[in-house]
Amino acid sequence: MIKNKKLTSASGLALAAAGVLFATLSLNTAQAASQDLLKAADPDVNKAYVRARFGTIQNKAFNPGDGRKKVLIIGDSQAQDFLNSAMEHGHLNGYQVRTRHIPAQCQLYYGDASGSGVESKDEALCAKSESLAKSKRQIENADVIIFASLWRSWAVAKLPQTIQNLELRDNQKLVVVGRKSFGRISLRHYLRMSDAQRKNVRNPINQQFLNDNRSLSQRLPTAMFVDQYALICGAGQNTCPVFTPDAELISFDGGHLTRAGAQFVGDRIFNSPALSGL
Repeated sequence: MIKNKKLTSASGLALAAAGVLFATLSLNTAQAASQDLLKAADPDVNKAYVRARFGTIQNKAFNPGDGRKKVLIIGDSQAQDFLNSAMEHGHLNGYQVRTRHIPAQCQLYYGDASGSGVESKDEALCAKSESLAKSKRQIENADVIIFASLWRSWAVAKLPQTIQNLELRDNQKLVVVGRKSFGRISLRHYLRMSDAQRKNVRNPINQQFLNDNRSLSQRLPTAMFVDQYALICGAGQNTCPVFTPDAELISFDGGHLTRAGAQFVGDRIFNSPALSGL
């Protein structure tokens, strides 16, 4: 009996030690996941990532000695995100790619100044910034033109006229990338979650953003328009995922993509009719 008690006691100690080890490993895993999330959300690292690729080819002329077709990406930080989404998967590797930056305050508009909806406080900025008018010569030289913007209602309403005024040739392809957003990013809340819980987090989409995106889809043919909300969040949804299926953060600020987010988004939007042929 004494031997049995000793064995029982030893088994209990072994089970307790195993329990402590399991708890320690679980804690270490959770801490590691939290550290990964904090790194993924670092605003300085992410802002640099968003801008880097776009900036290296911004305002550069196409190389006439390069026989590849020419892609011109025009827009604000949403255009920067689009380029990252494309290049993370190499979708545009077969093209010459150039970029031009038009601030969100100024929008993608080409027409009479009286038809612009630029706010008076932004007029000075927009007067000295890039515009579709200033980009016209390079637009004429491109095979594919891609618009990506933090679309505002007035520019959406004017977009059909803007496109008409550009007088694109039949052999030029225009792609308009719709809005995207991922709601308020709450790191403190996510840090308390497991990976399994994070995968299921969805944030509501601003209704005005959805309305503007719907207006774009109604004004443009399917072969021209990339409905990011439908492709990323699901058709008819009014919420969007915050994490990828691998529990990686998609957006660090609710509007712009982490590298994992760019990989996730690019995988989806390049299946759209407007982009699948590129």
